Amino acid sequence: MRILFLTSQLPYPPKSGGLIKSWRLLEHLSKDHELTLVHPLKKVDLPFLEEFRKEGLPLKAHHHELVDRPRSAIGLMRAYLGHRSLNIYRNHSKVLMQRVRDVLPNIDLIFLDHYELGQYVPKDALQKIVLHEHNAEYVMWARLREIERNPVKKLILAMESIRIAAAERAYASFSDQVWAAPNDRIELEKIGVDPKKLRTTYHLGEDFMIDQPEMQFELTERKILYVGTLTWEANVDGLLWFFEKIWPALKSDGDLSMDIIGKNPDPRLTKSVKGDTKVRFLGFVDDLEPYYRTSRVFVVPLRFGSGIKVKLLNAMYRGIPTVTTEIGTEGLDIEEAKEIFQTSNPTLFAQHIKLLLNDREAWEKLSKASREKAKNYTWKQLLKNHDGHLAEL
Repeated sequence: MRILFLTSQLPYPPKSGGLIKSWRLLEHLSKDHELTLVHPLKKVDLPFLEEFRKEGLPLKAHHHELVDRPRSAIGLMRAYLGHRSLNIYRNHSKVLMQRVRDVLPNIDLIFLDHYELGQYVPKDALQKIVLHEHNAEYVMWARLREIERNPVKKLILAMESIRIAAAERAYASFSDQVWAAPNDRIELEKIGVDPKKLRTTYHLGEDFMIDQPEMQFELTERKILYVGTLTWEANVDGLLWFFEKIWPALKSDGDLSMDIIGKNPDPRLTKSVKGDTKVRFLGFVDDLEPYYRTSRVFVVPLRFGSGIKVKLLNAMYRGIPTVTTEIGTEGLDIEEAKEIFQTSNPTLFAQHIKLLLNDREAWEKLSKASREKAKNYTWKQLLKNHDGHLAEL
């Protein structure tokens, strides 16, 4: 097929959950289909544009335009004046809309990689349309509202959640298929998305780690590991919660330390543990294997979010026993206390970590069981499923 692939930024480098998914789809589809790639270009994308070109994907065409609008009060006001949501405003470009119109006569299928790109589909478009929901976006805003204390921000979050839900429903209504994770399928049905259009997808990670040697308890250090995007609000909030509610019960352990990997940490994070020499912010790390192999416990403290949490799957692929919240395991068939420890209770969260730090038998059981379960979530099977979904069209 001749596919127009619309996404919200340069799908490269594939270092975070959303970009990994976009890249793997783009890479896979370009092998058997004729792809035209169109996307807004963010300032953070500029250093990687040439690297992306060197990857040599067999694209028919690649159109992009610098569109870099930060989340701000002014942006929110402008979004209210003419756009369905703040994120739709932030990804709006008249230039790219014209590019889309120019190429559509030679397109069979429009692939919307993120709901924000629904705005680029002309009302008179005759092509088949797939909407790929990386998350049920409205759910993230609604959950953030639940934990927000500022009444003004709480109101804004509530209104934006409603607006996003309306946009997701509208764009799904003119799509032929909607791809979403199992938990997001449920949330999308709640706002009126036709269940007959829904197809299951997952955000996956570095599944090659399943083939690496098993973790060895005696080769690990008494160290907690966290890996994630440290500017993403859900991750920032979760770590702040961890530092405030859980870390105090752990840090008195003399030889315990914590490594946090991710570039440009939000200032709130570094400030919250300033002076604590047991917590190390290591920035971006190209090769995570030495840190996976020597860390005894992985943590995914999340209080809101949606979709599949790639950081959790990566830990399972590698076999690092993990403690997370119920939000962290959404969309995955996980058996609590057998493959993962999950709780939103800070006291229990700390107790689970202590158990894994000190009990070799419990550690080994969780390590092996989580790795075995991770074999159910591989790119090979997922992409094969998606080939079948496209064949339906």
